[in-house]
Amino acid sequence: MTRRALNKNSGSLEAHGLMNEDPCKIVAFIPARAESTRFPGKPLADIHGKPMIVRVLDRTLESPLVHDVYVATDSQEILEVVRSFGGKALLTSSDHSSGTDRVAQAAVEVGLAAADIAVNIQGDQPLFDPVMVEEVVRPLLDDPAIPMSTLIYKIVREEEITHPNAVKTVADKEGFAIYFSRATIPFFRDKKTDHKYFKHHGIYTYRNDFLQKFTSLPQGYLERAERLEQLRALENGFRIKVVLTDKDSVEVDTPEDLQRVRETYGKMI
Repeated sequence: MTRRALNKNSGSLEAHGLMNEDPCKIVAFIPARAESTRFPGKPLADIHGKPMIVRVLDRTLESPLVHDVYVATDSQEILEVVRSFGGKALLTSSDHSSGTDRVAQAAVEVGLAAADIAVNIQGDQPLFDPVMVEEVVRPLLDDPAIPMSTLIYKIVREEEITHPNAVKTVADKEGFAIYFSRATIPFFRDKKTDHKYFKHHGIYTYRNDFLQKFTSLPQGYLERAERLEQLRALENGFRIKVVLTDKDSVEVDTPEDLQRVRETYGKMI
């Protein structure tokens, strides 16, 4: 059921138990850079008649939680393409070092209040399940003390255990992140131990007041080393709630990944 269908049929998100006592606006942003060093032109790569960024936009709009969805980009071309498909897009600075920084600017541009929630949807995961939006937002709706959350998934593909593009995550007993790394963590010294590895899904959600504070901080040593923006929060003592999802999605980092996505979409039509 789409967001629009839900609103039409029920009139409110409260009827579905998806809002807390102090309803806040939930807006999703899809950051998109003009150029990717690993895969130039990736956001506009065609997937059965629509650019990848538009496929991600369509998926995000299926979530009943979001009040609005914007593509945040530094590219006039991407902006015009998104709008040509009926989507909303904002032109942001080309100086941003991460998607989170781009989302923070977009949140200011659309006038999010301090208590509103911004959801950061990765523009290179066109097969993500819209239910993942509720999974990542839920902790912030349930606990006002949590400033930021993200998703993790138990790794089932052996090659992802050692692949640097599959970011591994370790968490404490309360479900808060201890560390994220491109390296294989944890290291199992005892080979008899049950080996479990968890992959980070790059979908985040933040309270807007925290988001603005977070992006005002300088990049830290670990963030620069791993090239992982979420480490900026951990380095500065902020907690990140991680939610275990049973949904996986293909992250398009290479032309080969794109071909996998095209084949999957071909089976869906």
